[in-house]
Amino acid sequence: MSRKKDKHTHKTNAVRMVEAAGIPYKTYEYDAPEGFLDGLSVARALGQNPGQVFKTLVTAGAGGENYVCVIPVGGELDLKKAARHFGEKKMEMLRSKLLTQTTGYIKGGCSPVGMKKPLPTAIDISAEDFETIIVSGGKVGLQMELPLKELMKITGAETAPLTAD
Repeated sequence: MSRKKDKHTHKTNAVRMVEAAGIPYKTYEYDAPEGFLDGLSVARALGQNPGQVFKTLVTAGAGGENYVCVIPVGGELDLKKAARHFGEKKMEMLRSKLLTQTTGYIKGGCSPVGMKKPLPTAIDISAEDFETIIVSGGKVGLQMELPLKELMKITGAETAPLTAD
């Protein structure tokens, strides 16, 4: 495999979209034994502040719509807060078997950027404590750091209180 192709294999849909939008970013790669690490382990593997590393969760509202919630890796999504933010009566986590079909990403590699179709997105308000945050780069073992304001712009996201107290 040529060097150029090697470089290209690390470019996921999320990374390509960020580049196409001209957003400055950094990528981080880590080894994920058996394909998946929990978010706190990823933050430790990267030597990053767990408060600055965010996970992407996809939910389903009572009306059948899907929503994206981006929260700190050490946090737990408060489904009632998320439902309130998105104007839903009730919300639940999207079943794992529907994740790839809905987003184009697999569990552990779901990025808020570059999903099959744009979904309403909210980022936990704690992200406002940082100029940049780290999210999945679109595959297990790849994270990307980018400015919060740019992430919000490219995903159409708003910040909201989403984590359990």
